[in-house]
Amino acid sequence: MTLDGWIQIALFCAVVLALVKPLGLYMARVFSGERTPLTPLLAPIERGLYRAAGIDARHEQTWLAYGLALLAFHALGFLLLYAILRLQDVLPLNPMGQAGVAPDLAFNTAASFVTNTNWQNYAGESTLSYLAQMLGLTHQNFLSAATGIALAVALIRGFSRASARTVGSFWVDLTRCTLYVLLPACVPLTLFYVWQGMPQTFHPSVEATTLEGARQSLALGPVASQVAIKMLGTNGGGFFNANAAHPFENPTALANFVQMVSIFALGAALTNVFGRMVGDERQGWAILAAMGALFLAGLAVTYGSEAAGSPVLDELGLTGGNLEGKEVRFGILGSTLFAVVTTAASCGAVNAMHDSFTALGGMIPMINMQLGEIIVGGVGAGLYGILVFVVVAIFVAGLMVGRTPEYLGKKIEAREVKMAMLAILCLPLMMLGLTALATILPAGLAGPANAGPHGFSEVLYAFTSAAANNGSAFAGLAGNTPFYNAALAAGMLVGRFFVILPALAIAGSLACKKGVPASSGTLPTHGGLFVGLLVGVILIVGGLTFFPSLALGPVVEHLAGAAGQTFPAGG
Repeated sequence: MTLDGWIQIALFCAVVLALVKPLGLYMARVFSGERTPLTPLLAPIERGLYRAAGIDARHEQTWLAYGLALLAFHALGFLLLYAILRLQDVLPLNPMGQAGVAPDLAFNTAASFVTNTNWQNYAGESTLSYLAQMLGLTHQNFLSAATGIALAVALIRGFSRASARTVGSFWVDLTRCTLYVLLPACVPLTLFYVWQGMPQTFHPSVEATTLEGARQSLALGPVASQVAIKMLGTNGGGFFNANAAHPFENPTALANFVQMVSIFALGAALTNVFGRMVGDERQGWAILAAMGALFLAGLAVTYGSEAAGSPVLDELGLTGGNLEGKEVRFGILGSTLFAVVTTAASCGAVNAMHDSFTALGGMIPMINMQLGEIIVGGVGAGLYGILVFVVVAIFVAGLMVGRTPEYLGKKIEAREVKMAMLAILCLPLMMLGLTALATILPAGLAGPANAGPHGFSEVLYAFTSAAANNGSAFAGLAGNTPFYNAALAAGMLVGRFFVILPALAIAGSLACKKGVPASSGTLPTHGGLFVGLLVGVILIVGGLTFFPSLALGPVVEHLAGAAGQTFPAGG
């Protein structure tokens, strides 16, 4: 670790923190229906969209109607994306003549992008047409991100309203998020990335001559526009197979820094939206402090481990840190910070191969995902994910003092706690259950490229990434098989919607309740004590996901041996 590295980390944190209040103020106004600087330009478009869709913007929905609208919308989006992928060979904007995507891969990809996971079992530049990349993937990048933010706002309304039956309108929240937040931010970001050197063209490819005199065909495409929403919406799916390690997708150190800031910007600002909408900004800062503590702790471990390097290489005289699998353009700090940011925020974009990190360096990204989408998390998903843990933390505090727990003037009772635990426990069920299945079935054992514990980690990381809707990979797993395409898609769908629906149920339950005045026995939820309690509960409950996965290694290897199977030899 170097002083220069820590200065870069401090600069990154300072820029993110500087964006929290202005972005939070703007988004709070958008979702409260107040006037913004963009209202004169965008309000006529918004009204036109409502008229075209037959939506009454004044009509709000109960939590159940909100959830049903969300599910119907995403079911149609899934079918549309699946059709585009299967039929891309007969659709326009296919200059490279890409064939239709295979059924199992199309199913996996549709589930991946609809759930904001963006796991990719394919190489984008050699598999998808420009139309599939734009109308299929980029389209879902906007809508899945907008859905996460809409759900977070609905849950905020559950805390801020009293004796109400509704939590807002899904259609209005989705439209306003896309029109007022995501699109206006992505336009300047796209122009910035083009300036930095990202392609934005319909040209199929260019021919280049290498230093050795060989001819090389370089894939191009509408890259910058996809990267803008890929990062801002914490989607993470790469236009190219190498993702953000590709020079056309991440050309400079400045572009790398802006991409990392983009990943955190909206998720961090939503904590300020929460504070403003519940009438106490300190509540938002407390939640952001808990997120920040977990982020910085994980970053310190990962950076320290990667900077220290491998003892085996040190013995050979190859000191100076672990550079295996890293872009020398970004170095250890640029790669390490990116890895922790992308797994803390449920983005999944990568500028280095996590499979090549040291043991501790690779463990932290996995822990970030296993804790759920709560360390900033996906846009919106991070906020409603950590608010689910807030419900559990308040319940634990109530048990310790022997009184009914309260949060922001609402009593936290059995229904809210049950829904919170349902949302939390579905993740380890999918992460560990599917991992166990993959490590005893021949189809699953054929995937890892390495033997023994690291091969197991490749499988565990994949299902952790899928259920956490992250999308990053250890990159040592051959996942484009019918088994992994189906199993990973199942993990993505459960990890997304089995968290969303309980969170919505909590919102509806809280919105119906009357406010309770604070008393001398009410736990203050804006100070250091509450932040410490929340972090402790997250680590304890999250440990139910992580530590069993460590203990599961010997068990599954024993079961595999009993079934006559072994992990494949290392590649």
